[in-house]
Amino acid sequence: MREFLQHATALAERGVMFVTITLVEPEGHVPQDIGAKAIVTETGLCWGTVGGGRLEARAIVHAQEMLARESAAARAARATPPELVRYELLRDLNMVCGGAATLFYEITAPIRWKIAVFGAGHVAQATVALLSTFACSLTCVDPRQEWIARIEECPNLRKVCALNPPDIVATFAPDTFYLCISQGHATDLPIVREILRRGDAAFVGVIGSEPKARTLRTTLLKEGFAESIVAAIRCPVGLAIGSNSPAEIAVSIAAQLLQERDAPRMSTT
Repeated sequence: MREFLQHATALAERGVMFVTITLVEPEGHVPQDIGAKAIVTETGLCWGTVGGGRLEARAIVHAQEMLARESAAARAARATPPELVRYELLRDLNMVCGGAATLFYEITAPIRWKIAVFGAGHVAQATVALLSTFACSLTCVDPRQEWIARIEECPNLRKVCALNPPDIVATFAPDTFYLCISQGHATDLPIVREILRRGDAAFVGVIGSEPKARTLRTTLLKEGFAESIVAAIRCPVGLAIGSNSPAEIAVSIAAQLLQERDAPRMSTT
């Protein structure tokens, strides 16, 4: 178990997606003991064994199929669910030793839902506190160290104090969800401009009123950004629910992010 944990931890720290296969119920003549484990990555068997031979070959193929499904859902926030598969060794694998083996497949994938919050004021603090409870990788950026310091530490949260927040936009992965909740239009605009120049955001939300939204869109259109790109900006960000308190604005923003994240999956169900 210690060796398994070492290998699994090393892969997770490198951001490598993998499947852990565990022999949970051997029956009859099975070439491994209960609890035997193997780790499979997209390139094949990485560590361990659940019995070798045709059983293990079939298990590796099944694990790689799971990994392929997970890779195809690049924006999914939830990992592919675990699977429990029972194999009759003679019937299913033509293994003359007979018996049966039940294997448990569990995928470990890096968190793919990435959210960047620009701003650390009252609304941003409430929003970050709520989003940090989700299965996401969260970054909060603000030039004011004293405000950044007020945000509670969390394992999936990275706090960045940057004198020029627009410079940080280049550091994020494609398909990041961006929230601009800074001190106002003058500080939001340069950030939005950099996000649009990248052209690979999954979501761009800007806090503000309808007049601010018109000003933002008018400015960006005059600067030459395509109308379709500018129209996709959610400003005011958040669903039309709740009051103007920071906590309830945070709920409306989080709800909209969930709605946008799940839109592709909901459209196919």
